[in-house]
Order: sequence, then structure tokens, then C-alpha cells
Amino acid sequence: MNHELDPAPGAGRSVAGAEEERLLTTGEFARRGLLSPKALRLYDRQGLLPPDRIDPDSGYRYYRPERLATARLIVRLRGLDMPLAVVAEVLALPGPAAAERVAAYWAAVERRTASQRTLAEHLRVQLSGLKGIDEMYRIELRDVPEQLVLTEQRRAKPEELDRFIPEATARLEAVAAAHGGVAAAPFVVYHGDVNEDADGPVEVCVPIDPARAADLAAAHRTTAGRTAAHRVEPAHREAYTTITKAQVEYPQILSAYDAVCAWMERNGTPRLGPGREVYFADWAAAGPSDQVCDIAFPISGRPAGG
Repeated sequence: MNHELDPAPGAGRSVAGAEEERLLTTGEFARRGLLSPKALRLYDRQGLLPPDRIDPDSGYRYYRPERLATARLIVRLRGLDMPLAVVAEVLALPGPAAAERVAAYWAAVERRTASQRTLAEHLRVQLSGLKGIDEMYRIELRDVPEQLVLTEQRRAKPEELDRFIPEATARLEAVAAAHGGVAAAPFVVYHGDVNEDADGPVEVCVPIDPARAADLAAAHRTTAGRTAAHRVEPAHREAYTTITKAQVEYPQILSAYDAVCAWMERNGTPRLGPGREVYFADWAAAGPSDQVCDIAFPISGRPAGG
């Protein structure tokens, strides 16, 4: 008597069927990947997390279990409010490079947050009629000696300053290098209002050794005017306040100007010259909370020893 043998486990299954059993359905993959089905569909459309197999008859989508790590990474990146385009960049990079891209993204977020924080403070001060501005800015006094400065001047709107100031400073510092180097912190003088309706003019100044005045004049003559313009900045006393890199952003920088002007008015101190920004730090290396600039006004009062 012949007995038919029971088929071995898995016998008769197609290769496709066996493969499908190793895959996860959309619902299971979404649940285990910490995603909502809606988010999974979005990431599919964006090319971030396409399915590994689509059944040609039913249209069902399937994912390999090892893709769960990518799904969970996307969830965490989105937890940083990272745009999908940046998420795609991170996913396309090898581990160390991906880590650097995340770090760069978050550094940009922190810079933007610091700028927005100071903007909120500026708006609060402006809308409250400058209430609380004394607590925000410490006003100090100092004596500034006479300076020989290389200068470059032009009219500029607020959105042009981010380019004009560093480029002009670099050009003047290159000239200064041929005349003993930069002698003190560069500064920017605003000879008129700079806002949405006015454009200055704005003057960038780079101090050099006063003993080089004769050499500079000779260089100016021999190069047919191709060297930088220069002038003498008189000795004076200044009222000033020091601000961070984030506070230099326009329009929040205006609060610092308001603070110095309010102090001068409150103390009956006449202003003797236009406002200026003195840039004493390495701008590129500074973080949002690092002090980089003084907002200053020349005021009445003879400098010590003057």
C-alpha cells in the first residue's frame, strides 16, 4: 500500500510568494517605522522611502524589514523640522558626511533662532515705546584718539550692507597691509539714515598708523589715485554699547542705536557726530551670542589728555 508523503514545509511556494512573506505590508512597516500611513505615502512620493515591491495585481506596497532603520531616521530628522530636501541630502551621504550635514543644518537653525530672538526683543522694545531698553543695553564711555583712516564710501540700502561692508573692509585692509597694517578696529560711519527709504551714505573706515600719512599721500600720487582715499578722524569721546552677532541683524540693530540715543537724551549729552559701528571681532569665527560690535556716537567732552 502506497502512502503519499506530506509535502515539505514551503514546498510548492513560488519564489515571489516566499519573498513577499519576508516583506512588510504598508501598515506594518508604518507602525514599526514610527510613521503614519500618510507620512509614508508622502515620503514615497518624494522618493525618500519608496516601496521595495508593488504587487502588479493588487497594487499593494511592500517593504524590506531592514528599511525600518531609514524610516526611523527620517522620523528623527523631521523632528528637527528638517525640510524634506535636506533629509534627502542626509540620506544620500555616508555616515560621517551625513553627521556633518546634520550639524551644519542645526547650526543654521541656531543662528536663525538667535536672530529671531533678538528681532522679537527689538519689536517688543519698539512697540512698548522703548520700555525696558535700559536693561537690554549697557551704555559706556571711552576716549578715542585721533586716527588716520583709509575710507570707502557709497550709498547703500539695508539689504546691501551685508555685502558692501565686508567687501569694502577687505579692500581697505589689503591697502593697509602695504602701509604698516591695520592699526585699530575697522568701523562704519552712517552719514545719513539707512532704512527702507534712505541710503546713507555709508563710509567704511580702516585705521592705519598715523606715521604713514606721508607715505600714503605719495602712493596716492604715484598710482594716479588707485590707492584708497584717506582722512583723519578727530579725537573724541564716545558713548557706546556692545552687541552680539545676532543683534547686528537689521532691523534689531536699531534698538542698540535707540538705546545709546536715549541715554544721551536722558543725560543731556549732545551728539557731535554720526553714529557708527566698530567691528572688533573675527566675524566669520563668531557665534550668534558672541560680542562683535560696538554701536557708538561721538559726544561732547574733551578726551583725556586732549
